[in-house]
Amino acid sequence: MSLFFVSFFTLYGLLHLYVFLKARGGLDLHVGGSSIVIAFMLLMITAPVIVRFSEKAGLELLARVIAFGGYTWMGLLFLMVCSSIMVDLYRLLVYLVQFIPGIDVVRMSFLPRHYFLFIVSLSLAITIYGYFEARQIRIEKIVIRSPKIPVHASPLRIAQISDVHIGLIVRHDRLQRIADQVKETKPHLFLSTGDLVDGQINNLEGLAEILKEVKSRYGKYAITGNHEFYAGLGQALEFTENAGFTILRGKVVTIGDFMTIVGVDDPAGSGLRKSDGEIERELLGKAPADRFTLLLKHRPDVEKDSAGLFDLQLSGHVHKGQVFPFRLFTRLFYPMYAGFYELSPGSHLYVSRGTGTWGPPIRFLTPPEVTLIELVHEDRDSLGPPSKQ
Repeated sequence: MSLFFVSFFTLYGLLHLYVFLKARGGLDLHVGGSSIVIAFMLLMITAPVIVRFSEKAGLELLARVIAFGGYTWMGLLFLMVCSSIMVDLYRLLVYLVQFIPGIDVVRMSFLPRHYFLFIVSLSLAITIYGYFEARQIRIEKIVIRSPKIPVHASPLRIAQISDVHIGLIVRHDRLQRIADQVKETKPHLFLSTGDLVDGQINNLEGLAEILKEVKSRYGKYAITGNHEFYAGLGQALEFTENAGFTILRGKVVTIGDFMTIVGVDDPAGSGLRKSDGEIERELLGKAPADRFTLLLKHRPDVEKDSAGLFDLQLSGHVHKGQVFPFRLFTRLFYPMYAGFYELSPGSHLYVSRGTGTWGPPIRFLTPPEVTLIELVHEDRDSLGPPSKQ
């Protein structure tokens, strides 16, 4: 964990240095202006640490204010870096074009101040838009046909939430919106595929009760994500149970005479003698082949030897990058980063974009979702392709 923090703050500091150099060049900052910008950036770099210590000291209001400001700045900084790279590529293009005879590059060039103002304006506009997009929770509906779903249980409605990140920023108002959307789906099953809570989960009075009000015929099940372990596993599990969920940590449950649900822990909690893959395969091996097998797994990794042992895996974790173009980086680690995927043989994967936000309280081109999966009876040999409605 210490290596992670060193790596994070080193990278975060370098991003600040990059933007500072752009600001100094674009605004022609002198000693006084540079000192103010440096002081502000040092405050923002240390904001996550200040938040943590403020919360431990019981200064919740201070922690929430700094968390909102610091994490919003984190998103804005990322967008400024991306915009700056885009501008630098344009300037490189202008530089190369000047060597082509007959092309006047004077009209294609701008002053450093204009470049920097464009970077700031574009990043601010996206940040403001992204704040409101993060609050526009959509119901993402897909219909899956399978002969394993009997007529008497068809259609079976499954509501999935993932990566809500309840904590200092996602609070009562946002959680109530999420709960209302889930209620609208009238679910037979209500599932949480990890990261229900964030890294800081003190003083969450009244929040578990909001989710507890959501009812479903066949129950409510949850698995751990990496943030349950960051937040303190005992406290996170207690909150999840108070919200009415049965937590599946390497467990198998049966729903009626037609479905088996397998839930596995996130690798962040690995401390077991067997590998996560071995545990997963053992659990899936207990599922009857004639029943629809649902695998709940936080990260959208598919074990090679598990494919074929489940019908549908539900995951989250990636947020579809949360703020474009960050998805270009997340795809390097998770090629199946959002939506429905057909696997081989006979297994399928759905990856939620996430229902809340982590870090910056913004989303850009990745709206949050409550997923409604309808399982419908159909006399076919395998799962049919999903239809969006």
